[in-house]
Amino acid sequence: MRLTIRRAADRGHQDHGWLNARHTFSFADYYDEAHMGFRSLRVINEDVLRPAVGFPTHPHRDMEIFSYIVGGAIEHQDSMGNGRVLRPGEIQLMSAGTGVTHSEVNPSRTEPLHLLQIWILPRVRGLRPSYTEWKPTAESERSENVVVISPDGRAGSATIHQDAVVHRLRLGDGKFTEHTLSEGRGLWLQVVKGSLVSAGQQLHAGDGASCEEAGSFTFTSKGDSEALLFDLGA
Repeated sequence: MRLTIRRAADRGHQDHGWLNARHTFSFADYYDEAHMGFRSLRVINEDVLRPAVGFPTHPHRDMEIFSYIVGGAIEHQDSMGNGRVLRPGEIQLMSAGTGVTHSEVNPSRTEPLHLLQIWILPRVRGLRPSYTEWKPTAESERSENVVVISPDGRAGSATIHQDAVVHRLRLGDGKFTEHTLSEGRGLWLQVVKGSLVSAGQQLHAGDGASCEEAGSFTFTSKGDSEALLFDLGA
């Protein structure tokens, strides 16, 4: 299977001083009609926030929004009463539904916050807002391929209102994992750290890759690597 590559250097870039953001798909002032999303996957922003700054309280609706923490910590507050501090490898997922407000802040006064902000369209509009999390267990920390988000909350994953299954891949040098994509589904791989090789193509941190051809994929790590793999039905 041939992967379509979205290179890190080709993404949109906005440097606001307090926030350095890279956009895989069109977002805010960055617009590219050739990169509006992939199936239900609408936003992948790689954000680096300076210490003691963040996104003040703002509204969302009809979107599944999750954060994957790469480095530092994030402090989340929302109108549903949730207040959390999450750290690297942890995921928070908020279903905005009919409407919710929230803030995301870097609570550290010395360390930057590095995260992926990801938006997925829900299967239907007008859902009741909700919040869910995934935190690694001792077993999943050692796992090379673990489900972190799914529509049915399988294996302790965060629950999403869409036909979307998200895997976290974490591989040591020379290690590999396989994934089978069923007919009618789409695959997106977002490399978070390190480097992966698949179908003869090498992907580095910040690179994305997609395919809508059913079959088996093998991802082999060059050095230590980490990635998110999206298996999308819509």
